[in-house]
Amino acid sequence: MTATKINLLNLNRQELEGFFADIGEKSFRATQLLKWIYHEGVDDFDLMTNLSKGLRARLGELAEIRLPEIESAHPSKDGSVKWVLRLDNGNHIETVFIPESDRGTLCVSSQVGCTLNCSFCSTARQGFNRNLTTAEIIGQVIIASRALGPQNNRLSDTGVQENHSRRSVTNVVLMGMGEPLLNFDNVVRSMDLMQDDFGFGLSKRRITLSTAGVVPAIDRLRAVSDVSLAVSLHAPTDQLRDQLVPINSKYPIEELLAACRRYVADSPRRRITFEYVMLKGVNDSKQHAVDLVNTLSNVPSKVNLIPFNPFEGSEYLCSSKTAIDRFRNILTDAGIVTITRKTRGDDIAAACGQLAGKVQDRTRRQEKFKTINIQEVIQ
Repeated sequence: MTATKINLLNLNRQELEGFFADIGEKSFRATQLLKWIYHEGVDDFDLMTNLSKGLRARLGELAEIRLPEIESAHPSKDGSVKWVLRLDNGNHIETVFIPESDRGTLCVSSQVGCTLNCSFCSTARQGFNRNLTTAEIIGQVIIASRALGPQNNRLSDTGVQENHSRRSVTNVVLMGMGEPLLNFDNVVRSMDLMQDDFGFGLSKRRITLSTAGVVPAIDRLRAVSDVSLAVSLHAPTDQLRDQLVPINSKYPIEELLAACRRYVADSPRRRITFEYVMLKGVNDSKQHAVDLVNTLSNVPSKVNLIPFNPFEGSEYLCSSKTAIDRFRNILTDAGIVTITRKTRGDDIAAACGQLAGKVQDRTRRQEKFKTINIQEVIQ
């Protein structure tokens, strides 16, 4: 029986240097390999011409460069694209590209499903199977970058064509399926590759990690990374947030906000982005807005209001435009930078909260799920 080959996409630059040292090669081979993979788009060792034939043969015996497979690609009428990626054992994840006039943002998944059970999220209903590997996380960025091309209006290997001016990945948000901070090591390693000059060369301001509030991991992240942080808040009080975001019962709002203050303590000009999904009759009243202003009063903040995106089986409704505008104005008048996020990709179930993939659920949540009683949430 042959040993399993090492997927080199699981290794950041330091680990690649260690890999080459272990096989008797100089550390600069890691830089060469990174450039072939991330700059030239080459996965075949035999085509890496500045490596000796002997090294190429050795790499072929010991290692591989293996991406997730594209199951399908779905273009939206607004220019967004969703890829469904096939993994092992029937599992699938979803990745979404959102073009804007000044940027191209890729929304990346970090887990197969999600261990959390936020009541307004389609991914939550899928249950959970496992964490994604580093290769599966960074592979999403590779797949999108290669499909789109730096100055290309054509999705070269998916058969999908669009004609939008911004077709390159300039920003990455870890806001897809899963809770990134519960897959800490693989997420951090993948962000290392996103920022590496010989990887994707993205600045820390162009990478955003979104968390539902895993407090100890926020402190751990601060020690090893300085990417932008977004927090899925969605309620101004513990009583309501316990219902919408159950992890709040373990890490209540004050503990979460204290961790947020620590995260930006050394950078006085930085702010935490707080995400707030707008649910009709649940969290969108004038009083909720006033409570949110008070809750965020001592945290450097900006707020993204997210119109709720419906999915099959959900009883929630999106707040009216009038309610959203009123909520935003209360926050803005209090000095909190607040924007209403434009819904993108809802026609292909690619909008915020709609990603579902296909999860071989180990938690049996799909079997056990009972529809939320909204009146209980409101109370």
